Amino acid sequence: MKVILLQDVKGVGKKNQVVEVSQGYGANFLIPRGLAILSNQRGLEFRDRKILEEKEELAAKKANAEKEAERLESIVLEFQAAASKDGRMMGTISPKQIEAELKEKYDIVIDKRKFVDKIAVNAFGYTNLKIELFKDVLASIRVHVSEKK
Repeated sequence: MKVILLQDVKGVGKKNQVVEVSQGYGANFLIPRGLAILSNQRGLEFRDRKILEEKEELAAKKANAEKEAERLESIVLEFQAAASKDGRMMGTISPKQIEAELKEKYDIVIDKRKFVDKIAVNAFGYTNLKIELFKDVLASIRVHVSEKK
């Protein structure tokens, strides 16, 4: 029996793949659980339509990420930190703090795990941090840390 997999099935195949399975496995397990559909003309048309929808959705998400990247490029986040006696910054500004500041001031939600540079800002002045918003879509955000008076 030939079926089209609707999702990855361990030991059988990947999503949207046409595979040959035994009659009982296909009819009693894969198809009733929504893991596969019959590989006939209607099934192939359904698969092609789903693939096209997924590509369009992916393109829309990438376009939104590119818009967000342009918006992030123009933002400079301001932080204040205490200085030690020798003039160096005490403490750090973590990605979690940057995430919270973006959400609070600019209503931009970015997961702290999206930061490419896994460093915390630990010096006064300007620092550029890279954020991966989507696959192959990177944004750079500027963080300015000044001395707390």
